[in-house]
Amino acid sequence: MALHALAIRHVAFEDLGLLGPLLQERGYRIDYLDAGVDAFDPDAFRRPDLLVVLGGPIGVYQERAYPFLTDELEGIRRRLDAGLPTLGVCLGAQLMARALGATVAPTGRTEIGYGPLTLTEAGRASVLAPLNGVAVLHWHGDAFTIPRGAAGLATTPGFPHQGFAIGHHILGLQFHLEADHRRLDAWLIGHVHELASAGIDPADLRADALTHGPALATAANTVLAAWLDGIAVRT
Repeated sequence: MALHALAIRHVAFEDLGLLGPLLQERGYRIDYLDAGVDAFDPDAFRRPDLLVVLGGPIGVYQERAYPFLTDELEGIRRRLDAGLPTLGVCLGAQLMARALGATVAPTGRTEIGYGPLTLTEAGRASVLAPLNGVAVLHWHGDAFTIPRGAAGLATTPGFPHQGFAIGHHILGLQFHLEADHRRLDAWLIGHVHELASAGIDPADLRADALTHGPALATAANTVLAAWLDGIAVRT
């Protein structure tokens, strides 16, 4: 029987990206749940072999404006309590952090574009090790604290908590490893107002994607493949 990966998608262009082919190579059947469109059953979050919670432009604390967040957070909480394989990216990592009892809040600033991480000791010993010296794609304004019992994996000067892990099965990343630099224009269109507010020229981001994207894609594939292989060993 094929393994099942469920991805929670908050905006159409922030999809599994580079992670999709890796999952297919390992025999996963992939389904998406689209926030605000599909109903969220918190119990159903425990059923797939892998849950991937993707990014998006909203805040985890905006349940009043986006009521689906209540069921989404509860479903993530139940899955994490069960220790089941879960990967969160950007908003997804923030949702995981909040579900684990950590604080998530706006910072009043943004970190958008390609830039390197500083890996912690735990990060250097983790699947993130290939990211040492590699510029990753940042696209966030909110920040999380490291949940109790989790290891902090990476930092940047403006956002000191860039990733966390609990064991091998639970991984939250503030930055984007999954984004395919060849499809960045969809992000530039979808986030046009955010870029304008931050005073960022899409042409500059597009040029940086050409410069940094290929090396990041190589490192990202290595990191994500190692994490998936580790899940297979430990499941």
